[in-house]
Amino acid sequence: MRLRLREFRPRTGPREHRTVQPWQPLRHTSLRAPAPIGTLTGDHDGLNRLAGLLSFAAHSPHTIVHVPLREAVPPDEGQGPLVDLVLVHHAFGLRAAQWPELRHRLRQGTPLTVRTDEARTARDAATWRGRQGHADRRDDLRHTTHAGTLFLFGDRYVFAEAAMSLAYAAGWGPRQKGVTEGHPALVSGLWGLRQPPGGGHPVEVLVCFRAYPPYAHFRRP
Repeated sequence: MRLRLREFRPRTGPREHRTVQPWQPLRHTSLRAPAPIGTLTGDHDGLNRLAGLLSFAAHSPHTIVHVPLREAVPPDEGQGPLVDLVLVHHAFGLRAAQWPELRHRLRQGTPLTVRTDEARTARDAATWRGRQGHADRRDDLRHTTHAGTLFLFGDRYVFAEAAMSLAYAAGWGPRQKGVTEGHPALVSGLWGLRQPPGGGHPVEVLVCFRAYPPYAHFRRP
């Protein structure tokens, strides 16, 4: 996939924080943070580009991927405020408390075009799924919500799995019953979220497809 991005290189002290955003906003894609259930709702374009951004994040351990979603058209369903999304590798060492200052410094970005490797992403996702039976596995998605932003901290394998889940939703969502009338369709989820200790309801982010109006323009593939 070819992705058009905006690149920033803000500094805090001696360190540079390479950060990218989509060049065009994902107007019809929105996110509500898990508390304990969150929802990611988008049209084909939004879910497909998010899949590409996750694929890019999987193989960019020194880059912060910031997806502004709070200004999206809010869906009718769901509760709680809309949040942005930040993807970053565990090893990068970003703390959520640092983000408001960094976000404030995201000015005068430069154009950047990248290509993702879907075959490599699929292989890495398969590797992640193959590890799920191992008691000592550690490649999950650590998550937290701060300053109107959901942070997902992971590695190449769990980000690749999330990318494949969103690609599945982008491809199969338009085929679901009721979507031509504007109804949302639950298609997949962000698997691999780290669960809090002590049990209770599992933390989830459900991925839903929803066409945007006017629905007369929408046709199933």
